Amino acid sequence: MSMNMKEIEFQTASYEQWKEEAIKALKGKPFESLFTKTIENITLDPLYTEESLIEKLGEQLEKQVSTIRSLTKQTSFTVAQQIAGNDAASFFANIEDSLSRGNEMITINSPIAFDWSEQDSEKLASYLSENSFKFIVASAEDAVLDVFKYIDEAKRKDVVGYIVSPETIELANYPNVRTFCANTIPFHNDGANAVQELAIALAQAAKLANTVEDFKAFEQKFFVQFAVDTQFFAEVAKLRAFKVLWKAFASAFGNEASAVPVVVETSVRSFSKYDVYVNLLRAGNEAFSAAIGGADVITVHPHDALTGVTGQSVRIARNVSLVTKEESHVTNVIDPSGGSYFIESLTADYVKEAWALFLEIEIAGGLEAYDINAHIEEVYATRMKQVETRKHSLIGTNIYANPQDGVATSENAQFAGVKRLAIPFENLRATYAQTGIKAAILTFGELKNYKPRADFVQGFFATAGIVAYQTAGFQTIEDATTWLASADYDYVVVAATDEDTKAIIPALLENKKQTAVLDAAGKYKEEEAAWTAAGLNGFIYAGQNIARKLSDVVMSVKGVQQ
Repeated sequence: MSMNMKEIEFQTASYEQWKEEAIKALKGKPFESLFTKTIENITLDPLYTEESLIEKLGEQLEKQVSTIRSLTKQTSFTVAQQIAGNDAASFFANIEDSLSRGNEMITINSPIAFDWSEQDSEKLASYLSENSFKFIVASAEDAVLDVFKYIDEAKRKDVVGYIVSPETIELANYPNVRTFCANTIPFHNDGANAVQELAIALAQAAKLANTVEDFKAFEQKFFVQFAVDTQFFAEVAKLRAFKVLWKAFASAFGNEASAVPVVVETSVRSFSKYDVYVNLLRAGNEAFSAAIGGADVITVHPHDALTGVTGQSVRIARNVSLVTKEESHVTNVIDPSGGSYFIESLTADYVKEAWALFLEIEIAGGLEAYDINAHIEEVYATRMKQVETRKHSLIGTNIYANPQDGVATSENAQFAGVKRLAIPFENLRATYAQTGIKAAILTFGELKNYKPRADFVQGFFATAGIVAYQTAGFQTIEDATTWLASADYDYVVVAATDEDTKAIIPALLENKKQTAVLDAAGKYKEEEAAWTAAGLNGFIYAGQNIARKLSDVVMSVKGVQQ
């Protein structure tokens, strides 16, 4: 007799039962090791249940969900491909091409790379009469803004768009152009965490709202701009949390909140100049989380955006948005992640922490008085430490790096100032390419015994663009010392088991050349003092600060060769 799978019911396990099984699986490790601290200092639980969520939020859960859904402008998002060009002809050709291939919003990061003429303004005006836009400008004097003089007065009420500027742009008779912007991207690019970005958005909004008597008139001209990073669930929760915070913000001004546009760009903070196709995976991940989080406008930066885009990379970036929009089905419903125990809990945590930080900023007298940059610098330092010790993985950069990978020498000025996490490793590669240090791995014993350490060291070297020569496993101490005494390498790392390493290091130190730097793979606390006194440079091990260690190696090699 066949059984209908739809009729099968599985017994529900309680949290306590799950915890009991988890403790068994941990084999002696503490249960608390399953809890994770985020960069915002929020604790993530190993398991979220309906009971735990209701216990945490109670009636607030329903209010949170309904607020997010009522303050979402639309279920779908607008594709905002950034347009660039080296001259007017290529610039307008790129506008035309992008619009014909699925772009829905003319997005320009100004200043333009060429001299902007009246004819260019007139031509752009014809596009703005038919298409929405987003302009990012440095000031009210930006030449691109001349376009608004050339739009027919009868059509101005139909022009829809956003202007991102450090100072609010005054634009009369354009009721549907939003010019009040809370732009968190510069802070994001300096390393800010999600809670800081949310609080900054509110602080900027408060400053802007206080310049206008009518809050509703302000709200009609306001939008927020976020960069979305690779922390998938965190970014979904961040965008959702903003909507809850906006309701509280409007209420503080004595108003019912209306849905304000959430304008999003994919972050380049995690982008690397090496292994650039991993940037494509990052951007795709970011765009998808933005769509789930309820972004209204999404700009996807091409995978080679750091050095200069190509027609192919622009097309791929645009298709990331189009595939997300047309084929993922996430835009078919409002708030696709709504009801997820984890996402709802994290959203609530962000709301609570961001509102508290916003109040701190306001009490201090605003962002400048609070010195938000000093607090962001602390978070950035933590991020860098996590990357340099591999607590946070940057695929293709600090782990699984391709040492043969080349890099473009050009620099895209738009992203030159971003405090990217890959920069220390890019600098390491440049340093090692310049110094030409020759590295080797001295292996000892059986292949199966030394291979894990040798592979680890090769991966360590790869982050600096080095392919180290690796010996076959020496079977005797005499063979190993003979090789080291004559080997023409600047830097050698011994990779063997703890027992074998302890057996051969003293002999190797007696026989190595003065001009060679020798390290051991692993941690040897008891032997460390004696070995270093005898001439060992140091150690390579998991959890170490890779960037600092490899920089120190350069100095050590230079020191013995002088």
